[in-house]
Amino acid sequence: MKSIVQNVLEKYNSDATRLMDILIDVQEDQGYLPPPVLAEIAETLDISEVDVLQTVSFYHFFSTEPRGKYSVYLNDSVVAEMMGRAKIAEAFEREAGCKFGEVTEDELIGLFDTPCIGMNDQEPAAIINGVIFTELTAFRVKEIVNGMRAGLSVEELRAQSLGDGMNASESLHSTVDNNIHKTGAVIFSDYDPGEALAAISKESLSPEQVIERVKASGVRGRGGAGFPTALKWEFCRKAKGEKHYVFCNADEGEPGTFKDRVILTERPNLVLDGMTVAGYAIGATEGILYLRYEYRYLRDYLEKILADMRAAGQLGKNAGDIKGFDFDIRLQFGAGAYVCGEESALIESAEGKRGEPRDRPPFPVEKGFLGMPTIVNNVETLCQAAKVVVKGADWYRTLGTSQSTGTKVLSVSGDCKFPGVYEIEWGFSVNDILNMVGAETGEVQAVQVGGPSGSCIASNEFSRILSYEDLATGGSLIIIGERHDLLKVVVYNFIDFFAKESCGSCSTCRALTMMYRKTLEKILAGHGKRSDVQAMLDWVPIALASRCGLGHTAPNPIVSTIKNFRHLYEGRIVNADETFESSFDLETSVAEANRTVGRKL
Repeated sequence: MKSIVQNVLEKYNSDATRLMDILIDVQEDQGYLPPPVLAEIAETLDISEVDVLQTVSFYHFFSTEPRGKYSVYLNDSVVAEMMGRAKIAEAFEREAGCKFGEVTEDELIGLFDTPCIGMNDQEPAAIINGVIFTELTAFRVKEIVNGMRAGLSVEELRAQSLGDGMNASESLHSTVDNNIHKTGAVIFSDYDPGEALAAISKESLSPEQVIERVKASGVRGRGGAGFPTALKWEFCRKAKGEKHYVFCNADEGEPGTFKDRVILTERPNLVLDGMTVAGYAIGATEGILYLRYEYRYLRDYLEKILADMRAAGQLGKNAGDIKGFDFDIRLQFGAGAYVCGEESALIESAEGKRGEPRDRPPFPVEKGFLGMPTIVNNVETLCQAAKVVVKGADWYRTLGTSQSTGTKVLSVSGDCKFPGVYEIEWGFSVNDILNMVGAETGEVQAVQVGGPSGSCIASNEFSRILSYEDLATGGSLIIIGERHDLLKVVVYNFIDFFAKESCGSCSTCRALTMMYRKTLEKILAGHGKRSDVQAMLDWVPIALASRCGLGHTAPNPIVSTIKNFRHLYEGRIVNADETFESSFDLETSVAEANRTVGRKL
């Protein structure tokens, strides 16, 4: 009889590039990845145990030790902290009888911190054995732990009503809410599955004509950088390679961002059709939807959508009735690593390796997945492109501004009445958003635009416009009220996040994130000097020598708050004259030792 491990290996044809899938499936069956199992995997895949172990050690959700029959991962991102995460953590420790980072003696319950899980609109939230628990209270924690001790299944522990929209569908059956508060003309408007491919077929559009239509629309990448989408497709189509690949980047790990979760729930066909359109445009035969592990609960739902598309002829041979266009899509999950949101790190992960960014050039459009030309677009970008193919470039350019066409989906969370998802046209001001989400502008201390890697702006900049011309954002706005200690609660949380999530490959990022964190700790403890504040600004050019965007933007939480809230730093500088004052008393410290040995000074 074959072992579970061998069955999993056979499922993936003992392909070493599917190592991530193999490890995820084995851990979900056994609860963790024991060293003998890793040895068996390595032997069958004909790779070294070190190669397997280095992949396992890189990702947050992999473990070589038992993590409890019930593994609780409680979000520790800034919005969770703002919404009372500390009380929930205290309740879990009290009820379970162990600290975070530990497993109970009977190995029943494991408690673990985890970065943002994409639920900032319904915090505090946790993942327990892959199931999402939202809006936790101390009372709910007590119920959950009692249920664990009674041996209830994780589904029975949930005991909540199902969420809105497709969350309540039979194939998803989730208690997560979408919280869509504003729909727009592109993403959350009507769309029939297969409509984009049907438009290509009806109009007999060539791949080049598809690219030209997207180019004429002005669609730019919605991940934050704003690179012209059609230009990326054009580069990839012209690149030489036996195969071309399309990647959809659904690894939205930026704290405060959750829009892709909602789009994948309510508009999965639009996302997948966008991948198919991109595949047709660049001459690809395979698309890979890379999702963060935190969205593992969407797997069965998305697999059903893919199966329905194949049955309808929208995937597979002659997809969409386009003769000679053979294209299919598969899911690929990560295992917890923020840096995998960077496109080359994502590709490395999909190949079964550590998610470390590659040196560039060459860029993925030339040499990407398995060394072949590859485009990587995020969820929202592909949706925008699919709608352009259906409704045309002229229609699309009526939305937004001249340089920022179309709509933008925002994830809004923090101190507001209506946290959730808003689809707006580019061109709204921050003040417009604050009014829309029910935030009292007089009580808003700051708005974090674009997540930790973006900018923390003060009230004097709330009139700025969300657009590529002024204030670009990947989609996250965190509203921070006056009641919070901005440096201690927000900035420290962000810089600590970057320090933990750095892959460590570049010495600049590896060292500077720790230096920023330690210096901020020093200032918060009242031991800082004005020169410490200036030093943190002076280090920015060093950060730019890092290989990827994480290293480049890691100083942003501190740099933008020094710019806009410098008084908060200076207010904590006690030793303003920069003199060194030591509180260490050598004579007192050695007095006991002197008495013991009879030494006299």
